[in-house]
Amino acid sequence: MSEITVLVAGSGVMGKGIALSFARAGLKTAILSRNPDAVGGVAPGVDVLGELPNAAPELIVETIPEVMDLKQELNARIEEAYQGAAIIASNTSSLPLQVLADALRFPAKFCGMHYFQPADVTPIVEVAAVAQSDGATIERAVALLRQAGKQPITLSEPVDGLLINRLQQAIYHEAYSLIDRGICTAADIDLAAKQLLGPRMAVTGMIEQKDISGLDTHALAQRELIPTLHLSREPSPVVQKKYADGHFGAKTGTGFYDWRAMDLPGYQQQTRALLSKVLELLNSSRPPGPPAAADD
Repeated sequence: MSEITVLVAGSGVMGKGIALSFARAGLKTAILSRNPDAVGGVAPGVDVLGELPNAAPELIVETIPEVMDLKQELNARIEEAYQGAAIIASNTSSLPLQVLADALRFPAKFCGMHYFQPADVTPIVEVAAVAQSDGATIERAVALLRQAGKQPITLSEPVDGLLINRLQQAIYHEAYSLIDRGICTAADIDLAAKQLLGPRMAVTGMIEQKDISGLDTHALAQRELIPTLHLSREPSPVVQKKYADGHFGAKTGTGFYDWRAMDLPGYQQQTRALLSKVLELLNSSRPPGPPAAADD
């Protein structure tokens, strides 16, 4: 087998999607799994390995379960095998990247690389530098992502949740509060997201839209509305109760919706296809974009 450019550690749905995105770009790609013989549904041209390859891949994307000890053990094995010759990028969405970096012998070759489901379809990938990340590490990670057709967002430090999960959690926190207070339903919020917030943001984003509509109006609205928002630092009670009662959503049959009579795989296939069409439409008809950032 020729030398591997990208090795994806983890053979779950996310790992397979990440590997597919690199393989489609013509990069020599492999998946590392503890049980390679049991791994199915892998894209053609992607090898499945049970051990680290002899030669160091250029990039290793770690997407194993969210357990700190497991990730640190894998990173130690990688560093022992390659002595800092490979970039290690963690796809973690919850564990602190800086803690992972501080345990490494070669932290200059480490960064966060956070994908979103479905990993082979969604274009955005967050790349987060840790305190020790070398500039060349970030530059090469970004270059490989762009080669795979992704649009990287680079963050100068590994804040908890990175960019997108922080934005999402802020919106969810207010949405769940409105549900908990009986002001609206989950279906109402999803309708607003699907028919207004999502389409509008897909065209003009969040910040750009406020520039266009007027920051004077936005600033005055903030003065009135921000003090009324649900600013609690406690997890949302309506979500925590569903968790305590074992209502985990589609995986258990009920959550905010009742999924028991739904053909979930078929529905997921439909939503995936629709997302692909939306992204294709946006990419084919997107206007040039806003002007350069203004000086403060």
